[in-house]
Amino acid sequence: MNLFFDRRAKAKILHNDLHAAENLAEELLTFIPEATSRPIVFVCIGTDRSTGDSLGPLIGTLLEEKQLQAFYVYGTLDEPIHAVNLDEKLKEVHHKHFNPYIIGIDACLGRIKNVGVIQVANGPVKPGAGVNKELPSVGDIHITGIVNVSGFMEFFVLQNTRLNLVMKMAKTIANGIYLASQSYQKERWKDQLLEQEQINKA
Repeated sequence: MNLFFDRRAKAKILHNDLHAAENLAEELLTFIPEATSRPIVFVCIGTDRSTGDSLGPLIGTLLEEKQLQAFYVYGTLDEPIHAVNLDEKLKEVHHKHFNPYIIGIDACLGRIKNVGVIQVANGPVKPGAGVNKELPSVGDIHITGIVNVSGFMEFFVLQNTRLNLVMKMAKTIANGIYLASQSYQKERWKDQLLEQEQINKA
């Protein structure tokens, strides 16, 4: 769980906006390198032992069910990535994928007016900041969802976050990533066809 909502963030998307998933997909595609040979990897951080902190693994599980073709996903309800195993899981990602482009996903706390907002921003997410834990930073970019209010007894606040909100946010984020994966895959195919045409003409 990441504590603070970054006010300098490039994108703020309200989870229940009619076009939230489409807007999230669009924002993601502005960050992800076009037609790159780098594998695109989503690392969903959190634990199902805390309602507020279950956003990441819920997203990972929803994405796993969608069977993405263009992206790789780590961190699900079945195999969560949390404070205890984060370092080990990141090593596993780097071992399996050469020079991966990583998108870190985590829940965070913020101002009351921003609860329910999804943020996409450059740079890594810093998990554990909200509960004063020193953990590795994750991602070339990150997606965070503000699940509750910061400032007082953060651990207790996370434990008492409504699952209804977390689930709705998880569905929006997963749908946005799925839409981004479809567009990304189409672009990759176009580039591969263009490359093949150039080879044939040579």
